[in-house]
Amino acid sequence: MFAAMIGAISNFMYSYLLIAMLVGVGLYFTFRTRLVQARLFGETIRVILERPVGKDAVSSFQALMVSTASRVGTGNIIGISTAICLGGYGAVFWMWVIAIVGGASAFIESTLAQIYKKRGDHGSYGGPAYYIEAAIGSRGLAVLFSIALIATYGVGFNMLCAYNLQSTFIAYSFYDPNTTPWIIGAILAVLVGYCLFGGGRRVIKATSTLVPLMGVIYITVAFVLTLLNINLLPEVIGKIFSQAFDFQAIFSGFAGSCLMFGIKRGLYSNEAGVGSAPNAAAAADVSHPVKQGLVQMLSVFIDTLLICTATAFMCLTSGIAPVKELAGAPYVQEALAATMGGGAKAFITVSMVLFAFTTLLGNLYYVDNCFAYILKKLPSATFNTVYRTIACVVIFIGAGSSMGLMWDLADVLMGCMAIINLPVICILGNTALRAMDDYTAQRAAGKNPEFKAANIGITQKLDYWQD
Repeated sequence: MFAAMIGAISNFMYSYLLIAMLVGVGLYFTFRTRLVQARLFGETIRVILERPVGKDAVSSFQALMVSTASRVGTGNIIGISTAICLGGYGAVFWMWVIAIVGGASAFIESTLAQIYKKRGDHGSYGGPAYYIEAAIGSRGLAVLFSIALIATYGVGFNMLCAYNLQSTFIAYSFYDPNTTPWIIGAILAVLVGYCLFGGGRRVIKATSTLVPLMGVIYITVAFVLTLLNINLLPEVIGKIFSQAFDFQAIFSGFAGSCLMFGIKRGLYSNEAGVGSAPNAAAAADVSHPVKQGLVQMLSVFIDTLLICTATAFMCLTSGIAPVKELAGAPYVQEALAATMGGGAKAFITVSMVLFAFTTLLGNLYYVDNCFAYILKKLPSATFNTVYRTIACVVIFIGAGSSMGLMWDLADVLMGCMAIINLPVICILGNTALRAMDDYTAQRAAGKNPEFKAANIGITQKLDYWQD
């Protein structure tokens, strides 16, 4: 009953509301920024290579790595597999579309996060809750967004992440669908709890070191396997475009169409416009807010146009047909096994364990920040104990739940964040656009742009950009 209700809400949200909002806002800002995704792409690369302004400052490149690490995870592997198996080849095209137009939305929201960031004991911080309160003046809406983020990352995404992790073990002979998910969920919950309650610093340090390395290895393997099967690539690309524009098939079953799955899974992977990446963007130390807007726009492209595409091409050129029965980890494992042989299962399992574990902890970091915003102070020790215990229980439950429910719940909660954040950035968009014009004018004059809030008409007191 509950699963059917969540599924119905998800289909309604993405059929009638969010597709129009995501694509509409993305196209609006693509037009208003005069195609910033292409026009300032070279400038984006220059900004990333800039050195930090101080010894302990967070550079644009470091902020890019943080936001990319938060985006790159199970969605890039399991999410893409699910989209292809359930939506068909055409889902890849609509995934690209949401990334390209969503890049403009990511630029706006992250620029706003920089403008309205707050000064803390250990540097700057901020995000949608802070620019909602500062620029719109509605703490109630900011709190509502924070609650939506807590529900999304602390419940929906972590339950789905736990499910995706345990699903990679389906390929092994010892897997029993009645018991194995719960056993893996229990182990995962204990490990996360060990880290959350302060005992897992070595575990966190080790996984944080291994994940970037694993990401590079994963992309390299995907690239090599695609090259080995490159003779099939033209046929795959042809099917991606032909199915993407098969509108008769799309509108005859919209809820299960390539368009629906491409946008859902693309959004889940890159989070453009959802309001999560601005939390990382606000931490960067840059001379102008637009620099971080450009960096976060590139992060969307790296996530979807590079990593998700690598997964899609690797799977689709394997010769293994994407069918509903293989949706999720099994399709990726079968596709790799077709070229790699027996090592494919272990490779995907290790990748997923590392990606999922750091994703779980990273998600809860976002939750910590939102609780601090709502409470206007750091939560007490008792509060943290209760919340972290609940977080571990949620992970355990997610591992043993059904695939359909977990994806639908994550989609609905993520959609709630987007429904709040997208109208807000439309309302505040002119501020970010004026900042962009200020930046490009300074660059045209041969300067390294420096931002002053008064130069774009901001008269309210900010923690930064006053001098």
